[in-house]
Amino acid sequence: MNAVGIGILYLVLGNMVAVFSDALVKVLEPSQPVFQFVFFRQLSAALLLAPWLLWSWRRNPPVAIKWHLLRAHIWAVGVCLMVVALTRLPLATANALFYAAPLLMVPLAVWLAGEALSRQKVLTALVGFIGVLIVLRPTEVNWAALAALGVALSMAVNNLLIKRIPLKQPIAQTLFFTNVLSMPFILALAWWEGGYWQWQMWWPAFGSSALIMVYAGLCVVAYRKAEASKIASAEYTGLLMAVAIGVWLFDEQPGLPLLLGCLCIILPLVAMARGKSKPLAEPAV
Repeated sequence: MNAVGIGILYLVLGNMVAVFSDALVKVLEPSQPVFQFVFFRQLSAALLLAPWLLWSWRRNPPVAIKWHLLRAHIWAVGVCLMVVALTRLPLATANALFYAAPLLMVPLAVWLAGEALSRQKVLTALVGFIGVLIVLRPTEVNWAALAALGVALSMAVNNLLIKRIPLKQPIAQTLFFTNVLSMPFILALAWWEGGYWQWQMWWPAFGSSALIMVYAGLCVVAYRKAEASKIASAEYTGLLMAVAIGVWLFDEQPGLPLLLGCLCIILPLVAMARGKSKPLAEPAV
């Protein structure tokens, strides 16, 4: 299997895990404090990753701290928006909007990372976008939907910023800094949010954090294996798992438009994994 195929495989597995993390967030009530929950997630991530960090610290001292700091705060904002979206939207609907991230990554990868544009990348992004629209069937724009789009943007930028982190940086360090460096910011927001601390949120936060770290780690590996715009559409495959979990745990009923949209999302992945991108023709002058 070539590098693109391996990268796609990692993203498919990662997104399956991420949906279970989303399900643990969705069990929260919309009225529960968002920033407290996010802080609990960050704290649990720090505890889980600390042994790995200490093991790798001596061999690989931390580098590129400024990029870790930027990614940490973008990630924290995205997680806060994710909690808002998941507690107010159906699981499949929220995930359909989250999976606008690969679509956003195509132009962002060209702009920020200097990756070459190709017909295959453009067509894959367009077909995936059509699939998202078919699944979503948007009838109105509300704050929860805007929050979900904000999650997609934060994911796209964060994944592209992985390229700014040296390859020798251990994945455990990358995940640790992503969660920990923004903790003062989230703790300040939790204090501003007010109210008593709801410690019963610790366990779903812990489970969600553990699962999302697996997802983030797989993303780090995947986007180091291949160009972001070549494998980004693999992020869409988690939508199938979101539909299944929505039916199983939350009594959401998928319809024909949802299945058709999923086909539009997944089929381009086969061509992306097997084929090679052909550059766009130069425009006539």
